[in-house]
Amino acid sequence: MKTNIIVLLFALMISVSVSGQKFITKTGHIKFFSDSPLEKIEANNRQVNSALDVATGGFVFKVLMKSFEFKKALMQEHFNENYVESDKYPTATFVGKVTNIKDLIIDKDGVYNASVEGKLTLHGVTKEISEKGTFEIKQGKLSARSKFNLTLSDYKITIPGNVGNNIAKTIEITVDLTLEKANQ
Repeated sequence: MKTNIIVLLFALMISVSVSGQKFITKTGHIKFFSDSPLEKIEANNRQVNSALDVATGGFVFKVLMKSFEFKKALMQEHFNENYVESDKYPTATFVGKVTNIKDLIIDKDGVYNASVEGKLTLHGVTKEISEKGTFEIKQGKLSARSKFNLTLSDYKITIPGNVGNNIAKTIEITVDLTLEKANQ
């Protein structure tokens, strides 16, 4: 599992070192939120690995599913065992591209709009996604933020009927990454 993360980041680092500046993090944050009539569920993962190649717009991240933390231990157990089946599908990955990377002025502090397209793999299902977000350059660091919705059934995540009203069918995902220049 950790080997896959290292291999993914290493491959991106090699391609980036040939083509331009790269920014990486191992402590990115992804939050998901379910708002249903009966219950609000939130989980946070602060162990997200991500890399961005500024020259090409290549953007990847990898998330260990068992690293999501819930307020209630029972929710975390159900999430891992019954819904995302973390033992069978231990990670979620995104491999894509910032399509408007040329709009990002890496040497100038500011907030820039971002359009990202690529393949999100979750629960063994890979789907093309296209989302909007922002990049903020501040004192040499790059922050990436986005908020979007995922439909559980698109990723073959099923909710048993007895708790069907406790979990929303569409989950709000918030991505918040602070990436730093990689040593080259």
